[in-house]
Formats: sequence, structure tokens, C-alpha cells
Amino acid sequence: MADLFADDPLPDAAREQLRADAPLADRLRPRALDEVVGQEHLTGAEGAIGRMVAAGKLSSMILWGPPGTGKTTIARLLADAVGMRFAAVSAVFSGVADLKKEFAAADKAAQAGQRTLLFVDEIHRFNRAQQDGFLPFVERGTVTLVGATTENPSFALNAALLSRAQVLILRRLDQPALVTLLDRAEELEGPLPLTDDAREALVASADGDGRFLLNQAETLYSARISEPLDPSALGTFLQRRVAVYDKDRDGHYNLISALHKSLRGSDPQAALYYMARMLTAGEEPLYVLRRLVRFASEDIGLADPQALIQCLAAKDAYEFLGSPEGELAIVQACLYCATAPKSNAAYAAQKSAWKSARETGSLAPPPHILNAPTKLMKDIGYGAGYAYDHNSDDGFSGADYWPEEMDAQDYYQPVERGFERKIRERLEYWERRRRESREA
Repeated sequence: MADLFADDPLPDAAREQLRADAPLADRLRPRALDEVVGQEHLTGAEGAIGRMVAAGKLSSMILWGPPGTGKTTIARLLADAVGMRFAAVSAVFSGVADLKKEFAAADKAAQAGQRTLLFVDEIHRFNRAQQDGFLPFVERGTVTLVGATTENPSFALNAALLSRAQVLILRRLDQPALVTLLDRAEELEGPLPLTDDAREALVASADGDGRFLLNQAETLYSARISEPLDPSALGTFLQRRVAVYDKDRDGHYNLISALHKSLRGSDPQAALYYMARMLTAGEEPLYVLRRLVRFASEDIGLADPQALIQCLAAKDAYEFLGSPEGELAIVQACLYCATAPKSNAAYAAQKSAWKSARETGSLAPPPHILNAPTKLMKDIGYGAGYAYDHNSDDGFSGADYWPEEMDAQDYYQPVERGFERKIRERLEYWERRRRESREA
């Protein structure tokens, strides 16, 4: 997908001739970096881009951000700001032959003393071998690479390429930035046919995407509406932008992380919000349920044993009712987990026990707790001296169950919250009895 104010290869004179018929977003394309909205943390005097422009020297960079935030615009303005030749390719439409052509042109320009900024849109769509192809040309300065991506560069780009480029993060356009874009549109085209409330609703509907906002504004201008629309009429006339959410990409992992941490932080309101974000964007409800089941064991555990039961019951209810009715059961499980007492003692115990098991190898249990179904096994001591706990006071013998070559361990350490408080009391009582048994 192209970015805000997509690249236009026409020279300035030709672009001026087409300006009256060009899309609104194209006509409002910034002519200088200080006109770019919402990215002042990069383009300002103290930002990474601002500093590079002031020094007159660009390093290769990856512009990472959501759609409609100005990645393409910034790349073109960067070339203009430092007097570089601008070349652009899209990973969606270009292959190795196109790249070789651009590199050859850059080499020729370099011989004439002209540096080249090569802008690569959707750079994450090139495969690993194609990405490696950039390296020699970047290293010897044939091109200054500016890549644009909506995907997390840590996962989408080669480590070798990342080590030669600075990753700059573009922010989703906030409300003031979007309002600025609408103001510019109205300066050019006149007032939008909207009430004040409807104008605010239009800005909110853009979900941080400047290009989408200007396209919606252009639709309103084209309709030649005679009376201002209120929010309800606007909602009928225009479609709200679908939230950016790829089930196997960053949006997915960011939101499930936010949900999990809100649950852990006992904030049911935030947890419900992030879960709603996922489900309304089309996430598979059973995936959310699987994460809730995991949370019930990892972050609640025996502090409230009912949490796991609630989550499994929600899974059964959802499978029985389907959507949308069954989603209420998921909400119930989410709220239960968020408001339950928290403990990761079971999770920590698992990690410690697994580590200990790997380190101790194949140590045999003590003979007294081994079954002896044959005479030979009895003769060599299996089961000798075993204390049957039910024959002891309070059903507790205080015997040692650890391998003889290994000290007793404390993997599970319950917290002083919820049901684990009672478990902790039991463990402390049994430990006192063991000490008394050893001292007797």
C-alpha cells in the first residue's frame, strides 16, 4: 500500500498543470519537511531527520509506521532538502531487474557527482536474498537507502540490512495533526459540509491515517451536499475506516500483549478495551480464549483456582453459542481474570522444576518410595521403611521423598494472596512437622 501523498514521478511543471484535477491528497502534499504533520519528533530541529538535514548528509534509514503517516512524502522531501537525486521503487511491483536498473543509474549519476536517494516502498516484501542485494551498493555509497515499511523491521528485514540503516519510527497521526490536514483542505476547497460534531467524528473515523481522512473529505466535496451533515448523517454517508489489524503481524502481537499485561495489572477496564479491539477487528475468539486459559495458570494459578475453570467454561459456552452471543462468556472470563488475586508462583515453580530436572539427569528416587512387586526388588530394599501417610497423625508422615544425592528444593512458593495464603499456611505447617520428625 502506498503511503500518504504517494510518489509522483512527474516533474514540477507537469505536476502544476495537473494540480487542479489531481486528488486532494496530492494537491496538499507538503513542499518542505516543516509542513509534514505529526512527525515533528523526527523532522524537527532536534529530531533525527532534522539533524541529518541540517548537517547536509543522510544515512540510510528505515521509516517504520502505520499507513497514511507520511513515509513516502518524507523520503522525497529528504532528497530535495539535501540536493540528492530521487529514485523510487516498490517492492510490490519491482524485481531484481528493476533494482539492477536503479543501481546502474545511481552509479552513472555518482560518476557525474550526483548522489542518489533510493526510496523502497514496502521494503519488507522483498525476500531475504533480494534484501541482501542492497548491501554492497549501500556500503560503497552508490545509494542512500530509505526503506518504508508498516511491518516490524526486527522480524521483516535482514539483520545485515538493519545494521547498516537507522530505524526511524513514524507515529500514528494524532487528533491535532489530522485537524491540521482538514484545515489545509478547507483553505483550498472551502468549508466541509459538516457540523462541528460531525467534523470531529470525521477526524476520529480516520484512525490516524491522514490519506484516508483527505480521501473522505474529497468524497464529501464531490457530493456537493447542500446542508451540513450531523454525525449520524455522516456515518450513513461515509464508511468508517476498518482498524489496522493483521492477525499474524504486529497489530496482533501488540494487542495481545496489551491485553495480557492489563489483566496482570488487575485493570478490567483496559483489559476489556484491548480484547474488544481484537474481537471487533476480526480476531478468532478461540485464540483469545486460549490466551485467557494460559493467563489463568500463568498469572493467577492457585491464588484463585476458579480462574482456570471460568476460562474453560467460557470456551465451552462460546463453542455452544457461537458469535455474537457466546462472546459474552469471553467477557465474563476476561473480567474474572482481571479482578482475581494474582500469583505467578505456579509458573515460577514450573520453570525452576524443569531447570532442576534437566540438571540432575536420571537420579533415582529414594528406595523407600519405590514399589516392590517382585521378591528380588524387596530383597534389594525397594519399599523398605516406607511410611504410609494415612497411618500417621493428621495424615502426614514427614518422610523424605527426594533422591539421596539431591537436597530438598523449594520450587513452589505461594504468595500471601487469595487461596494461596491458605496453601502457604499448610506448607509451613508441614515443614514444621518435617523438622520435628528429623529432630526426634
